[in-house]
This record gives sequence, structure tokens and C-alpha cells, in this order.
Amino acid sequence: MPAGRIAGSLPLAAPGEEALKGDSTDAGLPELSRRSRRGGESLDRVTALSGSEYEWGVHVAFFGKRAGLDAAMLDSLANGSADDPCWSFEDGLLIRACDQLHAGSNIDDPLWAAMTTEFGEMALIEILMLAGFYRTVSYLTNALRLPLESYGARFPTRRASGDGPPLNP
Repeated sequence: MPAGRIAGSLPLAAPGEEALKGDSTDAGLPELSRRSRRGGESLDRVTALSGSEYEWGVHVAFFGKRAGLDAAMLDSLANGSADDPCWSFEDGLLIRACDQLHAGSNIDDPLWAAMTTEFGEMALIEILMLAGFYRTVSYLTNALRLPLESYGARFPTRRASGDGPPLNP
């Protein structure tokens, strides 16, 4: 089995028992929120990739402007790529991670290394957890066919130019 990517450990033990492989991981996982300008773009990308217009729209309606997401960014999250000019290097890393997790439930070694350098190990744990959580939320909102909220944003329509992958009709 290959060596693990995280130097510390995950606090996954019953109270009073030893955590898996040590005890150096902070369970609070606030790193991405502190380090990223717009950590919300990660969950918006995951819900867009998963086709959850309900969750995407509610989050964008409540947090989009507060997080500094403009129309170009929202369009990119729903229909574009990490290479779109609206994204910083840091934002692009987060979007690439979401794309890779969505496509194959994994992050390749070069992206992992770049993200470790930019964000640190704890932020990577957080992005894995956020992506997994919002993928699960997307399963629920889609399978339950929740009606869209009247105040929720709607997915932008596909790009006519063909730039970037058209994710949403």
C-alpha cells in the first residue's frame, strides 16, 4: 500500500481511544476558509457539476455577493473551467480539485502537491470533506426532486462560444 499523503493523523476514534496513526489533525478544519478568498466556490462547483440547481441556487443567493462572486465567476462555476480568466491561481486550484474529485473521486499527485504548497494539509482535508458533503447534498436534492426556491439563483445557460465544458443546459 502506498504511503499516505497526510503527515499527521485523523481524529477518528471513540472517546478515550487512540486516534488513527497519532493525534496531530485539528478536527475543526477551518484552514480553507481562512486561506481562500472564496472557499464557497468549491461547494458551488461541486453542486454545479452534480447538477443540483437547488443547492447551487440557494448558496449563490445567500452567499454569492458576500463571497465576491460576480456574474463571470458564477458562469464559470456552472459552465466553465479553472482556466477562465476570472480565477486567481488559488481559486483555479480549488476548482481543479473539485473537477478531479467529481470525475474520479481522487486528486492527482501534481495537483495535490500544488494545493499542499498553497493551502497546507488541513485545508486539503477540508476540501475533501466539503466536496463529499456537497456531493451528498446534491444526491439528496436531485433524487428528492426538491422544487427550486423562488429566491434561489438559476444556473447560467450554456456558453454559446463553446469555451469550457458545457455543464448545464
